[in-house]
Amino acid sequence: VKTCGNGTIFAIAGPESDWTPNGQTFFIRDGRLTFDIGWVGAVASKKKIDDGKWHDVAVVWTRSKQQLQLFVDGKPDVKATLAAKVALPASAIRIGFTSPNFPDPDSYLTGELEEVRFYQKALAKELKSTEALRSAADSLVAHWKLSDASGSIVKDLSGHHDAIVRRGENPASKSSSLLAGASPSNAKATWSSNDGRLLLTIPAGNAPVRFSVWLAEETPTAQTSPAIMHADQDLKPLTQGGPARWNQKITTTATMGSDAGPFATDFLTAPEGNPWLAQTRFTGLDFFADGRMAVCSWDGDVWIVDRYLKGDQLTWQRIASGLYQPLGLKIVDDKIHLTCRDQLAVLHDLNDDEEIDFFECLNNDHQVTEHFHEFAMGLQTDSDGNFYYAKSGRHALTAVVPHHGTLLKVSKNGSKTEILATGFRAANGVCLNPDGSFVVTDQEGFWNPKNRINWVTLSDDGKPKFYGNMFGYHDVKDSSDSAMEPPLCWITNAFDRSPGELLWVNSERWGPLNGSLLNLSYGYGKVFLVPHESVHIDGKGNQMQGGMIELPIPAFPTGVMRGRFHPADGQLYLCGMFAWAGSATTPGGLYRLRATGQPMHLPAQLHATKSGLKLVFTEPLDAQSIAAENVQMKTWGLKRTKNYGSEHYDQKPLSIRGTSLSDDGKTFSIDVADLQPTWCMEIRYALKSVGGKPIEGTIHNTIHQLGESQ
Repeated sequence: VKTCGNGTIFAIAGPESDWTPNGQTFFIRDGRLTFDIGWVGAVASKKKIDDGKWHDVAVVWTRSKQQLQLFVDGKPDVKATLAAKVALPASAIRIGFTSPNFPDPDSYLTGELEEVRFYQKALAKELKSTEALRSAADSLVAHWKLSDASGSIVKDLSGHHDAIVRRGENPASKSSSLLAGASPSNAKATWSSNDGRLLLTIPAGNAPVRFSVWLAEETPTAQTSPAIMHADQDLKPLTQGGPARWNQKITTTATMGSDAGPFATDFLTAPEGNPWLAQTRFTGLDFFADGRMAVCSWDGDVWIVDRYLKGDQLTWQRIASGLYQPLGLKIVDDKIHLTCRDQLAVLHDLNDDEEIDFFECLNNDHQVTEHFHEFAMGLQTDSDGNFYYAKSGRHALTAVVPHHGTLLKVSKNGSKTEILATGFRAANGVCLNPDGSFVVTDQEGFWNPKNRINWVTLSDDGKPKFYGNMFGYHDVKDSSDSAMEPPLCWITNAFDRSPGELLWVNSERWGPLNGSLLNLSYGYGKVFLVPHESVHIDGKGNQMQGGMIELPIPAFPTGVMRGRFHPADGQLYLCGMFAWAGSATTPGGLYRLRATGQPMHLPAQLHATKSGLKLVFTEPLDAQSIAAENVQMKTWGLKRTKNYGSEHYDQKPLSIRGTSLSDDGKTFSIDVADLQPTWCMEIRYALKSVGGKPIEGTIHNTIHQLGESQ
């Protein structure tokens, strides 16, 4: 093939005119070979071939491994796992064209094809040279030599499938010449051409250079020197911010929750009926130094929320729109930073009119493909100003860019990105721990038998640790469980369908939970306490283990997945949305979860020892209520495979031999017969407080190692 443009080399398509699911096409886009299976995925080469020179290109697919390999000039390029879900019921081979609506920007090939060959076997050494390929006749099932074609038939030299020429509009018949110039004519810039590309060179210097560039298609009436008014005008005033677009501030009324229990939930009503019909599916929040809150939405808007600290009246002001699926927001030096699908952006108000005028791209190292699943999740910073977020992998497909399924660190100035950990599937947010480690959630799916709460630590040698997803971008070939880092705990779907971001309680207003770890649930709209402990495993070092227990609050109507404690009132502010699979289906919401000072009666600590389990509660228990019959426990296992999720295996109840209570009434010890490490455990209890109040709870947890009895 020889081209300076784009278009189809060959396609296997259905009889319909439009592109269809499971159709297959081998084409050139942005200069790179691409193989696409409709509604399944695509693979693109690293090497570009749009240089106007002849290239031998090939695609080899191995059925047994469902593995696809691209070759350019005899050399292997990208490799990926890719296969159609079903065969097309009726199909045809198309050479030089796929369909009117795919691929973009060009379906017709702009260039030349000399010949096309199909083989019913995977080629290897035959691809190393043109001569070797032309002499390869074994398993050849089709061979069209297009350079010798004439008339309406192209003979198949293998004798099987003659091709019929279908003539449509010839894109090459259109003018391919371009007129270009600079105005005024004395502008300090020079034109040159290189391999069919037109280049404009501006000399280096410190003095401002002002001119306009004009472009036109070459036609009989085209002007070679069009008049351009104000071609050398000073453009600096246009870089200082424009007029406000959303002058209207919107007032809503919050619904305040009752203080009767340990927690109260306030609904900070969103401006759903706004004049711009902007959806309020919130995905990140943080606070300015003056107490105002910034909130972003999955649909690309940013809002400022004010007055919520002073009563039930809130004011909302839209300040930005058009961002690409922001799923993390952090305010640094009173400037909004956003994790978007395409970049880490900084928002600037250039003229102090309380609207954003400029989206600064601080960093866009993480690569973006067309796959729907590769969200960029969460945003945190450390004391040095570095940024952290997670990049999801592709759904059921092998990674094609280095950032698929990773935890990422971006330097303060945006100049550098580091991959800290790999093997994630859909890591919905990042929690930065005080000791420099992280907590990153992940979702059930392929290679993830259930949801995971991952405590991520960094290796001494700097090599990223691997957290289980074989489809991620990494060099791990061993798919056994021992090759991955185990999670803090596995969480089954019925307990939390889809975990969101975790955060630390850093508020004295939250009393005995200050310093504890919380997990937010996108799947069920809940908030969980995460008691955990560090255990030592011989040969592996320290490992975190623990579990989760639901806070005693009603579920939120939408999936909550981002939260921060306000430095002024010390309460937890939460936001969330519904967009993909979940049970809390209200489109979006903003909430305040207040600790009221009432007793919480929660197990803030969980310890697994050789003599049993110890639960340390926030308040004393009634010693008469801790009988063994008031506790039920069971365990089960999971199987991690390339398939989606896992059933529960070897589920069994545990026998409780006895219970005891510490002198202060807070440490509840459970003597369990034959307690062993387990991937999954459930602990149910029905106790009472010293005042006789019923205390019921369910913990789901993981035990990697039993500690010494205390």
